[in-house]
Amino acid sequence: MILIVKRLMLRLPAVAGRFYPSDPKELTFLIRNYSQADAQQRTISAKACLVPHAGYMYSGHVAGAVFARLDLPKKIIVLGVRHYPRGEPAAILSSGVWRTPLGDAPIDEGLAGAIRRECPLLCEDSVAHSTEHSLEVQVPFLQALAPGFSFVPVALGTVQFESLVSVGEGMAHVLRNAKEDVLLLTTSDLNHYEDDATTRVKDRKAIDRLLALDARGLFDTCRNEEISMCGLGPAVAMLTALNALGAKKAELVEYATSADVSGDRSQVVGYAGMIFS
Repeated sequence: MILIVKRLMLRLPAVAGRFYPSDPKELTFLIRNYSQADAQQRTISAKACLVPHAGYMYSGHVAGAVFARLDLPKKIIVLGVRHYPRGEPAAILSSGVWRTPLGDAPIDEGLAGAIRRECPLLCEDSVAHSTEHSLEVQVPFLQALAPGFSFVPVALGTVQFESLVSVGEGMAHVLRNAKEDVLLLTTSDLNHYEDDATTRVKDRKAIDRLLALDARGLFDTCRNEEISMCGLGPAVAMLTALNALGAKKAELVEYATSADVSGDRSQVVGYAGMIFS
C-alpha cells in the first residue's frame, strides 16, 4: 500500500511477516546472520549485483552471501520485477520513502530524476510498486548493512528485448556520470516449479550467460530453453549497462534451490547470488 502523508509518498510494507520477520530485532539478527559468513572477503569496486527475492528462509542466505562481499555505497538503484499485472510495465518511483520494520528508507530524488531523463520508457507509477515484493525484500538488508543509504526503485515487467536494452543503456549513462558511487542492485529468482535436477541444469545455462555478461544470450537462452527466470528483464538491462560501462568480471557467489531448505525436490525455485565488477 502507498499513502500520501503531508505530500510525502509513503510506501508501506506489503510482505513483512511473510517474506521476512516483522519484528525489528528478529529481522536485524537474521540479516546480520545471513551476511557475516564471507565478511572478510569484501569487494570494493562492484558495479552491480544479482540477488534473489524469495522469502528469507529460502533465499536470504544467498542474498546475504552477496551483501557480505560488498562495500555498499550510499546510493543504490534497486532494479526488480513487476510480478503482478497492475500498473505500468516499466515503473519508477522518484520521491517519498519506503517503510519496513527497520524504519523508513528514502528515495533518492536526484538519482531518480537522472534515471527518468535517460530512461524514457520508465513511467512514474505507484501502483506497480504497491505490492511488489522483489524490491521490498532488499530494503531491510540495505537498512541493516548500509545505514544512511538512499535508493531508487525500478520495476520491469514483460517488455521487448530492445526496450530492456534501452533501459540498460540509460542506466549506464547515469552510472557513468554519477558524482558518487552507485550500485546497480538487480533482483531475480531463477527457474520455477520444476524438479530440482531439471532446475539445476536450466539454471546453470542462465548463470553461464550471466557470467559471460551476455545480455542477448541470456534472453534467448531463457526463451529457447523455457527457463522461467522471473527477473529476466532486469537482468538483461543490468548486463546491457555493465557492457556499456566496460565491466570485465562476473562472479557466482552462491547458488541454491528451495529444496535445500524445504527438502521437497519435486517443485523448486533456483536462486543465484552474483557480483559484477
